[in-house]
Amino acid sequence: MFEKYCSEIQKLDNFNKEDILIEKFELYNKDNMKIYYAPHNEIINDKAKIFIVGITPGWTQTSIAYKTAQKELLNNSKTEQIKKECKRNSRFAGSMRKNLIEMLDELGLNKKLNIESCNELFEDKDYLLHTTSIIPYPVFINNKNYTGSNPKIMDNEVLYNLAKKYFYKEVEHLSNALIIPLGKAVEEILQQMIKENIIQEKQCLLGFPHPSGANGHRKCQFSENKNKLLYTIEEYFKHN
Repeated sequence: MFEKYCSEIQKLDNFNKEDILIEKFELYNKDNMKIYYAPHNEIINDKAKIFIVGITPGWTQTSIAYKTAQKELLNNSKTEQIKKECKRNSRFAGSMRKNLIEMLDELGLNKKLNIESCNELFEDKDYLLHTTSIIPYPVFINNKNYTGSNPKIMDNEVLYNLAKKYFYKEVEHLSNALIIPLGKAVEEILQQMIKENIIQEKQCLLGFPHPSGANGHRKCQFSENKNKLLYTIEEYFKHN
């Protein structure tokens, strides 16, 4: 949908909520749920070995993606390059990325990939990485970032249809990648896909905590699940 919205992105003077979360970028608005366009989940790196999945882009990611898109548009970059830069700059931006890298390094994923740190996945080794969200566009409930509950994705027809339309298709392109779900809401979708024989449990890092700083149970969850996560990684790389 980038081509549809690029001219409007180019016209933006500011990148605050009142500039972006407006009707012209709105994809859905009913009851307490609003979904907006954002330009950073429109490419698939089908060569990736690591596939990290969030719930939906939050406001921070969304604003960075819009800023990046406008900058690249003004530089007359090619469309595919713009999409790549939007994804590269905005994915799990902020403290979430830092926490994510720390946990992955502690699990030794960097060593399995023959890199110094998983930080490199977000820099010059990003050809090893694909990131996405179950819902590719930012979702807001009562004007706040959607967290994956109230409603749950599978309990809401609009959200579940979006997941099937976009996320299920992405999985087809990365059928052998190691899938890292960020949080329970993502894990629930993966469990459903395992039941449907779309993916295999052995390729999913189930039990991985959501890396958000707002997840107060993150360190405890990581500690409790660490041995299981280590085993999954070890077994996955034995066969891939």
